[in-house]
Amino acid sequence: MADEKDRKSGAIQNTCIGFVLIGRNEGERLRNCVDSIVEQLLLINRDKKQGPDLSGTSDVFPIVYVDSGSTDGSVTYATSAGCTVLELDLREPFTAARARNEGLKLLINKFPQVELIQFIDGDCSLQPGWLGKATAFLAVNPKVAIVCGRRREVYPQKSIYNALCDMEWDTPVGEAKACGGDFLVRKEAILSVKGFNPAMIAGEEPEMCLRLRKRKWAIWRIHEEMTLHDADMTSFRQFWLRNARAGFAYAERWLMHSTRIRPYCKRELLSICFWGGFLPISIVLFMATMPVLGFALALAYPLMTIRIFLRRMKMRSSVRKSLIFSGLTQIGKFPQFFGVLKFTAGTLSGKSTPIIEYK
Repeated sequence: MADEKDRKSGAIQNTCIGFVLIGRNEGERLRNCVDSIVEQLLLINRDKKQGPDLSGTSDVFPIVYVDSGSTDGSVTYATSAGCTVLELDLREPFTAARARNEGLKLLINKFPQVELIQFIDGDCSLQPGWLGKATAFLAVNPKVAIVCGRRREVYPQKSIYNALCDMEWDTPVGEAKACGGDFLVRKEAILSVKGFNPAMIAGEEPEMCLRLRKRKWAIWRIHEEMTLHDADMTSFRQFWLRNARAGFAYAERWLMHSTRIRPYCKRELLSICFWGGFLPISIVLFMATMPVLGFALALAYPLMTIRIFLRRMKMRSSVRKSLIFSGLTQIGKFPQFFGVLKFTAGTLSGKSTPIIEYK
């Protein structure tokens, strides 16, 4: 037992960690992100009591910042903070997957000693202590490729949409099917699947996790604070676009990987198509011919909302949070269905779809 404890406490000192962060016009959020990483690197270096002096030059900080066309001075700041900066070629479409892949490649080329890579979005900041706990977990779980923790919203009280994001990040602890944009991964594992699919405009993380699981790697979420996220989502338009992107991603992943034996994303896609497409169309048609039946069908929405609300209450969620989650989850089916239609139209026409941004 003591040996295991010693291994855990010393894991971070014996492992080289690199960072890939991506962003575009994140402003102060990027500053918070870089500062949180540098602070932990300085602590790690102090605990090692050896190695290079992390004085703030790009030659020693194993941090790569990938910029997707910022105009707010992000590149200048990241460079001055000690990051290696990569500005994506404007002639190719921007995607988070492409940015992460190119950042990963540059990081490994410049810092070949890196064994673990922490991916983080530029609108997030790393929580104190996360690296030590995550690295210790990987040290005693060699079959785990990715470890992630709790991502929280900085301002969940700012809008109901921010509050919804905070609840969506709160996923069960234990072995998981996927991670989000923030996670710590073994270099060996991510290289074995050749990183992210750069053609995907959304949902690239769970798609990569699926390929990792096919190679017998595990994805794990631990009960530790990982990052603070600033969604800055204050309008219904942003909510609509975010959900449209989600619907697009579900449809794309279903087409890429779903089989009769392994129906990947099938359940989510059927739910989107039923609640966001089939049911509302049926209601409109029956209202014109059989109003009573049309009204009865319309009751399905409040009934499902109540069911989700009660389920959240059983999870000891507050009344406010339960109302927000149940209401917005149902409303979100409509833009998700729009995203499915957008993917379908693009697939049938053979035209690529530009990235769907909500902020």
